[in-house]
Amino acid sequence: MTAPTSSGAGPLPASLVLAGAGKMGGAMLDGWLAAGLADGAATVLDPNPSEPIRRLAETGRIRIAGADASSPPDVLVLGIKPQSLEEAASLLGAHAGPDTLVISILAGKTVADLRRALPAVSAVVRAMPNLPASIGRGATGAYASPETSAAQRDMAARLLACNGVVEWVGDEGLIDAVTALSGSGPAYVFHLVEAMAAAGEAAGLEAGLAQRLARATVAGAGALLDASELPAAQLRENVTSKGGTTAAALEVLMAQDGLPALMTRAVAAAKRRAGELSG
Repeated sequence: MTAPTSSGAGPLPASLVLAGAGKMGGAMLDGWLAAGLADGAATVLDPNPSEPIRRLAETGRIRIAGADASSPPDVLVLGIKPQSLEEAASLLGAHAGPDTLVISILAGKTVADLRRALPAVSAVVRAMPNLPASIGRGATGAYASPETSAAQRDMAARLLACNGVVEWVGDEGLIDAVTALSGSGPAYVFHLVEAMAAAGEAAGLEAGLAQRLARATVAGAGALLDASELPAAQLRENVTSKGGTTAAALEVLMAQDGLPALMTRAVAAAKRRAGELSG
């Protein structure tokens, strides 16, 4: 039922259906193909496939299909809009058999929700990727239902790892915290760049210069963090000279009402909203 990847990193499924190939679904598909998913192994269900998806189909890399299926695939990945799940359930049923692993990236839709929509399904993995998955640098949190076999969990891990780092949680309720931290996290970093640029402009720099410096600083710091084995706290200390300019700024940022407290409130708000969306 499985075929090896060209990279030797482990088997990828012989048959996979991707329901919804928007920005995130399309990014995941690109990662699978780059990792060696066999030509024709992936079928895309999308009423309005994008031009890149159409081109992939024309070259034979993937197939575009409707609701009909000769047999359920090894893996069904749900990348549709969460509010469309109930409406799409009847169309997805042919692609969700008792041996099919369902991987859902639908924010707010629980394992129970997915089972109600697809009653034949047993094994479910909920995953929350983030935007950097589009360049293979994503951070994905995942939860596997108890019915998911070790082999199915390994399969999910291999597929999700095609787009970056994968971390597993043992409690489905923690997916909301994952969503609040890493799922929404790129937006926090982008806003940090905006805030730094605005602060630089307020300090007298021309707006364009402030934006370029802020952007390059955050991108470079991220690259350094990725390249180093040191914890973030140690890297921060390495940049900070006692009594220097960085120390003066950190005194503000690390105050009782500073960045840690602000970030805690922000993540808590995102987690609370994720819980509201899940009902």
